[in-house]
Amino acid sequence: MIDTKSFDRETAGAADHARPLFFISDLHLSEAIPKTVAAFEHFIAVTANEADSVFILGDLFEFWIGDDILDPSVYAPRAQFARRMTKLMHTLSERGIGLYVMHGNRDFLLGRRFLKEAGAMLLPDPYVLTAFGKRIVVAHGDALCTADRGYQYFWHFARNAIAQRAFLALPLKTRLGIAQRMRGNSEGARMNGASSKHFAKYDVTRKAVSSLFINSRTHTMIHGHTHRPAMHREVEGVRWVLPDWELDIDETRGGYLRVDAEGVRALPLWR
Repeated sequence: MIDTKSFDRETAGAADHARPLFFISDLHLSEAIPKTVAAFEHFIAVTANEADSVFILGDLFEFWIGDDILDPSVYAPRAQFARRMTKLMHTLSERGIGLYVMHGNRDFLLGRRFLKEAGAMLLPDPYVLTAFGKRIVVAHGDALCTADRGYQYFWHFARNAIAQRAFLALPLKTRLGIAQRMRGNSEGARMNGASSKHFAKYDVTRKAVSSLFINSRTHTMIHGHTHRPAMHREVEGVRWVLPDWELDIDETRGGYLRVDAEGVRALPLWR
């Protein structure tokens, strides 16, 4: 699943950045979580002004069922929300701030139209960039969860071009219903497997992490997906796990990573 060919592509000129790079993931945005959406709006409008570039490493949206949801003729609340967030992200390029987006397991159907309207560039997963003299490998993180074999089979199926075309050919309403059912089933599986033994199934494996470090020839890794933010000192290097964002519950979560000349730092949404 790890495509080492992507390692030949590095961000041109990244080593010369004077301003920092910001990394976020797993916001799972939807109109149902207004406080989390408001935090994202503040991040884009205010916090990101310090950055040279913003990297979104997957699962920006709760799910994405096709770029045609951006059509002005679609009046559903989810479509209006998608257009609003896309226009918001485009303000980054208007201010000279780069926006790079990676597919997650919820929004792997983000396509060319979304990228154009958001002013974003798509990153392959995984991807190596060079910043401030440091090589960093970034990934969404789901490909590292190799103990969950059922999901890995789904991963291959969902990324199949023929399967994607067949899904996108369905009516928008049908796609929305399928996505909502799949989301409910996924949440139920996680809740039923809440013990540490079962949760380990959904976390990264040591073998996959080691392989990514070695194949990418890096000693710094940044990924999301697991919703278990931390800084891990692995044998091959340092692995940073991005936090998910959830501000619509009592125990709020969220944050981002800042990469600059001083290194990598985990920061809260507001300081």
